[in-house]
Amino acid sequence: MNRKELDPNTSPKARFGERLRRLRDERGWTQDDLAARMGYSGTHISAVETGRRSPTPRFAHSADRALGTGDQLERQGRAVRNSAILEGFPEYAAHEVRAAEIRLFELGIIPGLLQTPEYAAAIATGAVRRGAITEQQAEERLALLAERQASLERTPPPLVFAVLDESCIRRPVGGAGVMAAQLDWLVAFAELPTTVLQVAPYGLGEQRAFDLPVRLVTLPDRSAVVYAESAIQGHLDRDSRVVQSMMTAYHQLQAEARSQGESVAMIKQLRRGAP
Repeated sequence: MNRKELDPNTSPKARFGERLRRLRDERGWTQDDLAARMGYSGTHISAVETGRRSPTPRFAHSADRALGTGDQLERQGRAVRNSAILEGFPEYAAHEVRAAEIRLFELGIIPGLLQTPEYAAAIATGAVRRGAITEQQAEERLALLAERQASLERTPPPLVFAVLDESCIRRPVGGAGVMAAQLDWLVAFAELPTTVLQVAPYGLGEQRAFDLPVRLVTLPDRSAVVYAESAIQGHLDRDSRVVQSMMTAYHQLQAEARSQGESVAMIKQLRRGAP
């Protein structure tokens, strides 16, 4: 019997599925055995265990009753629903921390890997004030970002290529002081021996290759994955045809964007306008 291997570190949903499977296995039950005790189908149990379906409050409550686990699965199910991390992103982050090369494209805000702590905190605080996330979720986001940034200091460090839409450097975040420090860090980042920083100017128009943030990771074995997201959904893809298509589009974007020297000059000019 083929069983999909689960990595509980990829997402709260994967952690729930891995624990549900482990509890079921400990009792020697099949998926159909657990399903009969819960009032669900074996197919439904399989979908939750493999992360293809999220556990609803009713499902988690029924699982606790069937497995005799009190309210443990109910509480874990709430964590699945309350996570501020988009689906697919934890799995992407797991690849990012061991990448040989990282390629980024971002719109509107500085990419997380390039954010100063103050800039990142301002973004998170703004989301809390809007009611988009809770303070606990903001802390979750900032903790994950800190781990990702720390991974760039490993030996050897990854090569990082970043193309920022011009909106990223022109949109003020956190006030003049925070933005000035962020622009200073971008200039310093561009001077590192393992980085390339470019700005895609507004004038690029329809020649801009992407309309959503994109992250491409090349692993030490030269395999690659691509992660793209909207405001509400993230998606990781390993399909070589998809990855190759996105890699080609990224290289086209780099060719059309300003050179690193021109990009740094633009950032410095904006910085001179800040206190």
